[in-house]
Amino acid sequence: MDQENVSATLTVAAPAAKVFAVLADPASHSAIDGTGWVQEPADRATLTEVGQVFRMDMYHAGHPDGDYRVANKVQVLDAPHTIGWLTGQEKEDGRLEFGGWSWRYDLTPLGPSETEVTLTYDWSAVPPSIREYLRFPPFGPEHLANSLHHLAGLVSGG
Repeated sequence: MDQENVSATLTVAAPAAKVFAVLADPASHSAIDGTGWVQEPADRATLTEVGQVFRMDMYHAGHPDGDYRVANKVQVLDAPHTIGWLTGQEKEDGRLEFGGWSWRYDLTPLGPSETEVTLTYDWSAVPPSIREYLRFPPFGPEHLANSLHHLAGLVSGG
């Protein structure tokens, strides 16, 4: 596969500011996640600036520990248009290490009560050393669409 990112787009029945507010709240991420891997936020502060770090507790049966924690670093934040983060881990010494993959949501208002949301997972910066033991993307293409449908349900109250 030459392509090193996957995207999905969905129109949701909510204003962009409301969609953005849900995406900027780490407590909502487990409900949005289309894989079921995201569990609970270890950091619950609203995402407000580039460089902010938030940690999420995760579970994946294929992970050596089953339960694990990721550290995410906000890479882009332009309310209410774009929010995205790099995913990595925190080492025992507190140092953050990122693997080269990122999540990004782009929001385009289609009127006062509709927003087109594009979710992109990008692994173009993953080094060969990580590609030796991890397959990209690590989930099926339905994951992104599932996530957007979950997001739509959250913002519309359904």
